Amino acid sequence: MDITPEIQQAEAAALKAIMKARKQADATLTQDRIADLCGWSGQSVVSQYANGKIPLNIPALIKFSQVLNFDPMDVSPRLAKLFGDKSHPPSQIAYQLTRPAQEHPHAVTEHAAIYPIEVWDDDTPLGPDEVELPFFKEVELSAGKGSEVMLETSGRKLRFGRRSLQRKGVEPSSAACAAVTGNSMEPVLPDGSTVGIDTGRKQVQDGKMYAIDHAGQLRVKLLYRLPGGGLRVRSYNDTEHPDERYEGEYVAEHIRVIGQVFWYSVLL
Repeated sequence: MDITPEIQQAEAAALKAIMKARKQADATLTQDRIADLCGWSGQSVVSQYANGKIPLNIPALIKFSQVLNFDPMDVSPRLAKLFGDKSHPPSQIAYQLTRPAQEHPHAVTEHAAIYPIEVWDDDTPLGPDEVELPFFKEVELSAGKGSEVMLETSGRKLRFGRRSLQRKGVEPSSAACAAVTGNSMEPVLPDGSTVGIDTGRKQVQDGKMYAIDHAGQLRVKLLYRLPGGGLRVRSYNDTEHPDERYEGEYVAEHIRVIGQVFWYSVLL
C-alpha cells in the first residue's frame, strides 16, 4: 500500500504521542514491554514504527491499538478506513477473527472483532520481525533412482514472526514447512493442512508428531520408538490407517526423520 513520507511521519508521531501518554500512566509500559505484548522479538521493532523508520501496516496497527487501547483512526485514518471496507480488493485485504490482548491494564476489553490483515506476495518486503520458511517437497531422482524429500530452495515460502519461533525454541535456519496430503491424520490435520517442522529436533520422543522421508514419500505421523532402532508409525485416523511397525534395519535404510512438528494450520 503506497504511503507518502509526510503521512508516514504523521502516523509515527501520533503513535509516539500515545505511547508517551500511556507510559506516563504506567511506567512499566516501556518499548520492550510493548514489543513483548505485541509478540515481537524486541524493542527495536516498536522503535522503528514509532520513529517512522518503517510505515505502519494493518497487523501492526491492530496490535498497537489493542495493547495501548486507542482507536486506530486516531493514528492511521488511511488504514482504519479499510477495516469495514468489504469492497476493498480481496488481493489486498483479508479478514480474520482477532481477540484483544488481556495481558495489560490498557488492553482493549471489547468483544472479539473482525479485523483486516494485509495479504503479501513474493514481492512484499519482509517486516522487521519476519522470516520466510521454505517448504519440503517430494523430488523424483534421475536414472530411475526413486524419489527423495528435499527443500524447495527457490519455491514457495511461508512467513513467521521471529518471536513466535523463539517462544517455541525454534531456530529460523532449522525450520521449514510441509503440506499434508490424504486423510490419515484427520480430524487433526485434514488434507491440505500445513505444518511447521523443526529440523533441529530429529530425536524421536514417543507420541510426538514428526515429518519423515519414507522411501521418498513425505509423511507426517506420530512416532514411537521400538527396540533395536525400530519405529511404530501412527495415524490419527487409525480406523483406515492402522499402526505400522518397522524394524531397525528397515528404518536405517528407508526412513529419515526430517524433524518434529511445532506448528500446524488447517484451512477449513
